[in-house]
Amino acid sequence: MAQERARTGSRERLVEATRELLWQHGYSGTTPAAIRARSDVGQGSMYHHFPTKVDLAAEALRVSSAEAERSIDAYLDEAPSPGAAVARYLSKPRDGEKGCRFGRLTLDDAVLEDERLRRPVSETLTWYRQRMEALLREGQASGELRPDFSAEAVGATVIAMLQGAHVLARADRSQASYERVIEGALTLLEGLESRR
Repeated sequence: MAQERARTGSRERLVEATRELLWQHGYSGTTPAAIRARSDVGQGSMYHHFPTKVDLAAEALRVSSAEAERSIDAYLDEAPSPGAAVARYLSKPRDGEKGCRFGRLTLDDAVLEDERLRRPVSETLTWYRQRMEALLREGQASGELRPDFSAEAVGATVIAMLQGAHVLARADRSQASYERVIEGALTLLEGLESRR
């Protein structure tokens, strides 16, 4: 463990610790003391790299966003068709109760009130929505999906259903609640398939 920490710089450890704490506790529930404890970085070093908690959280969100986009793109690229990629996105194994790194932060007023924090959350959720929309349009263009629905509206609905699945799972403390929503979303998606 000590060797691993020695190979990873204090800046990177601070960012990684903040990413995890934001996911677990939100911005308001993440304290500088918790970040220092999780990262094993002292106060002086922390403030050397990041003068404020907002600076650190904004960098953590930037890193999380870039990583999410890369990993989702790679995951979707394994699907055999655009419609299958949307289904693959919905079916991706997730801890329903843990929630989405970005969706959870929309419930934190401190995030919404600070543009440096709100913007990466909004931009990442927009990226997810637009990625789904683009796949749906590709599916329509190829004839895989029916042409008589709004890809923009359905793309937004796919993301809303996934975020809502997390909300229900957290409220019920039940992965089964999450899985029910995903099952319903996949059933609705099947209804958009072309009947060629």
